[in-house]
Amino acid sequence: MNSQTWWFVARASGITAWALATLSVLWGMALATRVFGRDVTAPWLLDLHRFLGALTVTFVVVHMAGLFLDQYVHFSLSDLLVPYSTTWRPEAVAWGIVAFYVLLAVELTSLVMKRIPKKVWHTIHLSSFGLYVMSTIHLLLAGTDAPNLALRVAAIASMGLMLFFFLYRFIGPGKVESVKTSGKAARRPAGNPLGA
Repeated sequence: MNSQTWWFVARASGITAWALATLSVLWGMALATRVFGRDVTAPWLLDLHRFLGALTVTFVVVHMAGLFLDQYVHFSLSDLLVPYSTTWRPEAVAWGIVAFYVLLAVELTSLVMKRIPKKVWHTIHLSSFGLYVMSTIHLLLAGTDAPNLALRVAAIASMGLMLFFFLYRFIGPGKVESVKTSGKAARRPAGNPLGA
């Protein structure tokens, strides 16, 4: 095997993990803001969001394994799991480590969301915004591919989309839709959770 194989695996899986995390957050925002319309309830829309999240975890694990197995920088297990343990770009790596823990919290609480209070799940799920920010910082500071123009354009485009959905949700039509939805939930009869 080529001595740089694991380095290439780490780089490719890291970029892929960032792209998947970004897509998952954007897709979740699109669903939450009801940008596709109020009556769009196809189960595959939510399933796609969940699938993107699970795939993100998979590629982050591959990214970390690639770094661990690569012999050039020599990342130990503690370098990969404890912020500021490594001497190689410690601040940049710390962003990635914290983002990994946030990702795990979001994914694990989503798996048990029916067993925990909805408010707890929702609060943790909102940390996905922080996950996006931290993983983007990690990508642009730690990644050796950060100078790549296509990667920078993708990061800037994703920031623009995040801003769009944020404004849509809290200022634009998404705010109106969420008020309508919460009003319907408040008026539902106690015996029927679907309000039908």
